[in-house]
Amino acid sequence: MSEETKAYEGKMANVITHLVKEHSTIRAGRANPAILDRVTVDYYGTPTPINQVAAVAVAEARVLTISPWDTSMMRAIEKAILTSDIGINPTNDGRVMRLVFPAPTEERRKQLVKDAQRMGEEAKVAVRNVRRDALEKFKAQKKASELTEDDLKKLETEMQKLTDKFIKEIDKTCEAKNREIMEI
Repeated sequence: MSEETKAYEGKMANVITHLVKEHSTIRAGRANPAILDRVTVDYYGTPTPINQVAAVAVAEARVLTISPWDTSMMRAIEKAILTSDIGINPTNDGRVMRLVFPAPTEERRKQLVKDAQRMGEEAKVAVRNVRRDALEKFKAQKKASELTEDDLKKLETEMQKLTDKFIKEIDKTCEAKNREIMEI
């Protein structure tokens, strides 16, 4: 791997990292604290993630518990969850809030698979955009006589191999997520 392509490899690896993080937010019937990462609470006038104002834990396979450090935050946390796109109604006993995740229907599972695939396609586009940017840079270097024709061809081949490698990794990640969704 040449020095010129290493920077682009890092960018492509960041795309995979982002995809895995996006896939973790898909609610597939199991309780997963990452689902609450995007939900923010109004904490004394400042939008704050729930995990910074409360302890979030998985009590059972389908139950998530939220224990705020300041019990006066219960209403704000409940309101934030209700207004989010999670689609779960919290139960509140005054000290602990519970989110019970129902098992998804077959139709819902198919929709979740489509969402995971869409995220995968977006990641593939991002990887291809990194490749395009690299090739444009290499062609500009060739035009400025910084690269020879042979070097340009070699770099183009390396970038294509790198792109193919990351596209396969995206496919594997999506396939694993689809299996996870359909197992529930």
